[in-house]
Amino acid sequence: MAASLSGKGVSALYKPLAEINVTPLVDVMLVLLIVFMITAPMLAAGLKVDLPQAKQAQPLKLQDPVVITVAKDGRLRLGDDEIAKDALIEAIRAKLGDDSARVLHLRGDKQASYGDVIAVMDLLAANGLTHIAMVADARGKPDPESTTPAEAATSAPAVAPP
Repeated sequence: MAASLSGKGVSALYKPLAEINVTPLVDVMLVLLIVFMITAPMLAAGLKVDLPQAKQAQPLKLQDPVVITVAKDGRLRLGDDEIAKDALIEAIRAKLGDDSARVLHLRGDKQASYGDVIAVMDLLAANGLTHIAMVADARGKPDPESTTPAEAATSAPAVAPP
């Protein structure tokens, strides 16, 4: 009852295969291709909707925002012009005209006193200008005054809703 384990019969059973079965891979790839072909047009264009016509609708007026900046030393700017605190409300009302619902963008330097920014917000709210949006840099870039023009052009400010 002697058996040889090193014979040709045993090694022939466990011979390694040199080929890979790619049929399951091709099946999965075809399913993924079909899924992406179906979902890609919906992601790009959305659903097609037949919109109703409004007879009284007026187009929106695209206007530049009114930007108020509080510098780190407490100085105020309205747009690009430096302005005194007591003349701020009159200048804003002159820029707004009849459009009192227009949003004011308030930018505060990160090194500015929190009290200075709140004082400007309080001054605006006390005079009926309550549509205020706080502007922040979403990418954490430095202040535009301390950056080069190329860096400032690539920086995208984030606006908090009023």
